[in-house]
Amino acid sequence: MKSLVIIFRHAPFGATSTREGLDFAMLSASFEQQVSLVFTNEAVLHLLAGQTPEQAGSKDYVSAFKALSLYDIDTVLVCAVSMTTLGLQPDDLSIPATVVTPEVITQTLQAADEVLVF
Repeated sequence: MKSLVIIFRHAPFGATSTREGLDFAMLSASFEQQVSLVFTNEAVLHLLAGQTPEQAGSKDYVSAFKALSLYDIDTVLVCAVSMTTLGLQPDDLSIPATVVTPEVITQTLQAADEVLVF
């Protein structure tokens, strides 16, 4: 089984890259790839509860994050530095995620067979 890490770095609702990355993650997981997700920088904002993407003129792909466990995507890492910079707490996140240091993220990337950035 190939391990794949997908890094999300961009803010919600400004582009379609996160939706494309999420679709790719689910597709890869459905083909029995071991998929892990990493959220850094403003991409952490995708995981906040209570978002309404329709009001920003975007499709509601945010609710798809809640379906990750159906695809056996259980490793969701969030950068602790990004959380602090944005003034967020782990309780602010809408899905189960592990808040980790940049060093842990680096170790995860080094252990992966492939890394993609969205």
